[in-house]
Amino acid sequence: MPEIKMYEGGAYADERGRISFVNDFTFKEVKRCYHIMHSHTETIRAWQGHRIEHKYFFVPHGKFLLAWVCIDDWNTPSVHLKASHSILSENEPCVLCIPPGYANGIKALMPGSVLSVYSDLDLAASENDRWSFDQSLWLDWSLF
Repeated sequence: MPEIKMYEGGAYADERGRISFVNDFTFKEVKRCYHIMHSHTETIRAWQGHRIEHKYFFVPHGKFLLAWVCIDDWNTPSVHLKASHSILSENEPCVLCIPPGYANGIKALMPGSVLSVYSDLDLAASENDRWSFDQSLWLDWSLF
């Protein structure tokens, strides 16, 4: 199974303002992008899985909890799978790559947070590779 990859970034500030960057991430495979902004920090968007699609996540504003789990059976996944998670923040720029074979879930941790999502599939192909699972599986979102 492909591994989760984190592209580390950085930031630079001077009297003109601040620049954040992730120079090691390229858009070579990206075919589309979109932004997610939750109305409330209680909103949970989980679990969305993909068998062939790569997803890349970046937080340009605020802070998001991003969780992922490797799916063992796409029709009836085990309730005992172990989820991993990371907190992505505008203060620590990075791009998190979730390869095919995983389901992911997100939760904004600050009001007004923005999550940029990049995909290697166009919308039609992605819609044919979308698997949804109950958000109560694999992670206790109330801990965050």
